[in-house]
This record gives sequence, C-alpha cells and structure tokens, in this order.
Amino acid sequence: MLYRENGQFKTSYRADQQIFPIRQDRIAIALLLVLALVVVPALAPEYLLRALLIPFLILSLAALGLNILVGYCGQISLGTGAFMAVGAYAAYNFQVRIDGMPLVASLLLGGLCATGVGVLFGIPSLRIRGLYLAVATLAAQFFLDWAFLRIKWLTNDTPSGSVSVSGLEAFGLPVETPVQKYLFCLLVVVVFALLAKNLVRGAIGREWMAIRDMDVAAAVIGIRPVYAKLTAFAVSSFLVGVAGGLWGFVHLGSWEPAAFSIDRSFQLLFMVIIGGLGSIMGSFFGAAFIVVLPLLLNQVPGWFGLPLSTATASHLEYMIFGALIVWFLIVEPHGLARLWSTAKEKLRLWPFPH
Repeated sequence: MLYRENGQFKTSYRADQQIFPIRQDRIAIALLLVLALVVVPALAPEYLLRALLIPFLILSLAALGLNILVGYCGQISLGTGAFMAVGAYAAYNFQVRIDGMPLVASLLLGGLCATGVGVLFGIPSLRIRGLYLAVATLAAQFFLDWAFLRIKWLTNDTPSGSVSVSGLEAFGLPVETPVQKYLFCLLVVVVFALLAKNLVRGAIGREWMAIRDMDVAAAVIGIRPVYAKLTAFAVSSFLVGVAGGLWGFVHLGSWEPAAFSIDRSFQLLFMVIIGGLGSIMGSFFGAAFIVVLPLLLNQVPGWFGLPLSTATASHLEYMIFGALIVWFLIVEPHGLARLWSTAKEKLRLWPFPH
C-alpha cells in the first residue's frame, strides 16, 4: 500500500521522463544518499570502509563502464582489467611528471588515455563480433600486461612495475583517511553514475541499444554503427580508466600490473552478468555481491563453528560465481536488477493480485 503512484499526475514531458518518476523512489534515493554521506562516515568502522565500501564503490564504477559496452551496446569485452591499468598508470605518470598536477585532473586524464586505448582496440568491433571480438579484447589484456611489465618508462623506471602514491589531495582537501577516501570515491561514483544514466536515456543510448538488438536493422534506419560502437568503447573505457585510477590511488596506494590482471577482467564481467546486463542499478548490485561474498565466506562459517580455510573459501567463491552465472543466464538473463524490478512491480499491486 505504501509503494503506489496514485495521485501522482504528470503534467509535462519533463516530469514524465525524469529518472525517478515515482515519489517514493525519489524519497528512497534521498534517504540513501543521506545515509551514505552522513551516517556511514560517522558510524562505520575503519575496517568496513577499507575492506568493503571503498572497493564496492570503485568496482561499481568499473562495472558501470563495462555494462555500457556489454549490456547496452552488446559488444563483448574481456580486457576491462587492462583498461583499468591504463587509467591507473596514466594518472600516475601525470601525477609524478607534472609538478602540482591535481588528483582529479590526473584521474580524468588517465580516463582519457584509457579512452584512446579503448577506441583503438574497439576498431575491430566494426568488422567482427561475438567470440572473435572477445578474443580481440583479450589480446588487449595480454598486450597491456606485457607493456606495463616491460616498458619501464610507463612505470617511471621502476624495475618491477610496482608504483606508489601518497599525499593525495582533492580541491585542497586531504584524501588520506578511510573516511576521506570513502567520501571522495562516493562523490565520483555518484557524478559518473548520473552522467551514465542520462547518456543511456538519451539519443546515444538508444543507438547503443539498437546496435545491441540488431546492428543490421539499426544501420537500415539510419544509425551509424561505426559511431555507435566506438562511442560505446570510448565512454566505457573512460569510466573504467577513472575506476582504475581510483583503485590504484585511493584503494591500493601501491600497486603492480598484477592488480589489473585478467582475473580482474573476469571479475567485472561476473558483476555485470550477475547484477544485470543493460542496467545501471545492476552494476551496483553485481559489485555489491562480488565484494560481499568473499567476506561472508570468510566470516559466516566461523559464526556457526565451521571455520573454512582460505583456500576452501576461495574455491567456494569460484564455484558459487559459476553456478550463479549459469543460473542467471538460464533463468533470469537480466540478473539481480530484473529481480529487483519485478519485486517493485509486485509491490505496486500489493495486496491486490490483479
């Protein structure tokens, strides 16, 4: 009875096309933002911020970028970890080679570098699709892993490829404590999530979805496949590159190329599949599931007197991921986001069954 839109009349196209047309959704989002911006920084322990919330926010942004490419445009990518590495190492080079370079500018420039690399490796999508495109993006993963290990200039001449940053500041404010890092990541993710939501609701988003559904038919009605596919690669790579910079600068502080290995690419793909293809909310659901599950496997069995070794928990993690991916692909291809949407639709009719 609480989740109804009775009496919420729309008197303009702008009101009808807003992101949250139902008043209850707007109230819920406002309360969620207050909780995230005020309550969590005040009450959350340091371990929760470091181990759960900061990784969740950064991986949500990376999954959001991948979802634009895979979920909205239908272009398979297995090189997301490599584009994260490009964003991280490019931002690092801007930071150490240009005196006084602001942190935000470094992250954005790192995202632009990832955009260029993503468009470069997205060019094959104009001729190939499906498994062949996946192999082409996988080649990007292997090539960039090799480049960051062997080309010493990219890592400021460090022998092992390991780099580190410290003394972070944004807009004159320090970004050192877990609370400061959490708030910085939260603001970045909120801004880019809002921009991504408006993109997919606009003309370019409709072009991406037309290419995803049937690229030949899209070309017949006047959509340019070259423009649509390359813009999807560009926007996706930019968001992933910014997420890579945040992962290196804010979460890790010190990293090496192994931090952005192919395992990271598969992890992000799992997030998109489990969370929901073609859904902004699904990117957050998938990231939350992937981040929380390992912590639950390490903690919950001990509460019941059944402690698991680290190796067993790791194996169970992959088994659960695999089983869930198969289940979602068969039963609900749109993932957790679709289950959430179905629950909301039923709630709008409850308690009446019609």
